[in-house]
Amino acid sequence: MAKKKGAPSFECTECGWQTVKWVGRCPECQAWGTVEEKGQVTARTTAASSLAQPAKAIHDVDSSLASFRATSIGELDRVLGGGLVPGAVILMAGEPGVGKSTLLLQVASSVAKAHPEQPVLYLTGEESAAQVKKRAERIGAITDGLYLAAESDLGQALGQVEETGAEAGGPQLTIMDSVQTFSSAAVDGAAGGVTQIREVTASMIEAAKRKNMTTILVGHVTKDGNIAGPRMLEHLVDVVCQFEGDRHSRLRLLRAVKNRYGPTDDVGCFDLNEDGLTSLADPSGLFVSALTDRVPGTCITITLEGRRPLTAEVQALVAESQASQPRRAVSGLDSPRVSMLLAVLQRRARLATLMKSEAYVATVGGVKITEPAADLSIALAVASAALEKPLPNRFVAFGEVGLAGEVRPVPGLQRRLQEAQRLGFTHAIIPRNPDGNDSIPEGMRVREVGSLPEALNLVLDGGPPKEE
Repeated sequence: MAKKKGAPSFECTECGWQTVKWVGRCPECQAWGTVEEKGQVTARTTAASSLAQPAKAIHDVDSSLASFRATSIGELDRVLGGGLVPGAVILMAGEPGVGKSTLLLQVASSVAKAHPEQPVLYLTGEESAAQVKKRAERIGAITDGLYLAAESDLGQALGQVEETGAEAGGPQLTIMDSVQTFSSAAVDGAAGGVTQIREVTASMIEAAKRKNMTTILVGHVTKDGNIAGPRMLEHLVDVVCQFEGDRHSRLRLLRAVKNRYGPTDDVGCFDLNEDGLTSLADPSGLFVSALTDRVPGTCITITLEGRRPLTAEVQALVAESQASQPRRAVSGLDSPRVSMLLAVLQRRARLATLMKSEAYVATVGGVKITEPAADLSIALAVASAALEKPLPNRFVAFGEVGLAGEVRPVPGLQRRLQEAQRLGFTHAIIPRNPDGNDSIPEGMRVREVGSLPEALNLVLDGGPPKEE
């Protein structure tokens, strides 16, 4: 009997969505003209007659093979949960020029120094080996045990993995920079396409698991900030990290979006300078100005980046305007939320001057604050600037402000107060907590408020006790 012919398979070249018939527009990514025929649907795979590695009882599995290896880069180890795991595949994504290659070159050098028994392989598809060495000399990453190979063919790259350190069992760490620049001659499509990215990633994952080798893949991002390529790419790997930073600022943040071996609610801070990236164990000083005198329009808040409290300063300037529509300018904050807070101040706090005044609100040091816990500090900074009354010294405030003018509780209250106390702040205004605050840090005077007008009366009309 003749075998029934399978139905044609179509796939979107942008996102990898598949269907059995052609459509003009991909319903997944909404792109036009990207659905192409990809051959025939094959038959179901049958069970193998023999197993290479039969299943083991969970008590017989050696968990030490998946133990963490520290990289000697503290902030990276913090985000990963303790270090690199042998056999893990990590996807590192970020905008161009943010410092991904610099960070990974430092990681490669550090791992090669810490564990000289096995080499480290750095595969570059974007630069030549000489260019990578030039950067390594600048940041002090020249070390024995670090091997460079400039390849763009997947077959050649896999050959480098097999040959490098073959006598020691292969490389302990392989870095592929970047996954979008490699291609395989065994599949159709140009480098960076959905089919090529899937093949490159699957081949590197297979090699990593077989050789128990940690693999880091560098990924590009789209203009929307998402990782380029099919969404399944993030499902295939073990860890997905986002490297963020403003090109006009030295601060760089590393977040774990997905982590099979550790937490995803932590953030690593780095300082980008001429010598590379330096771990910042206490970056709070970058986000606070050096002013010693009390100036109207400034307020300190404690924001949480994952589980990590960071001190940030909000500055506001309110000036008279002759225009029919006064200007509103925001930097480092969510612009629609700042506009909402200005309206709340105008209606609930009776600050009618804001209607015909220009308002400029910004953060210090280029930090971006998106969480609602900064609402109270923004409102206090704007009110202080509008009334030309400075806030008390060594004072912090955090809380979410609603449209009715109420101040709502925020998570991590105790962690924020402890960070404020550690940095020498003595006064704080926080949301009213129905459960009570039993463990206020020693040396701090904390006042609870339930509404924005109540907070303004406390701070700008006497407020907390002045400095002694």
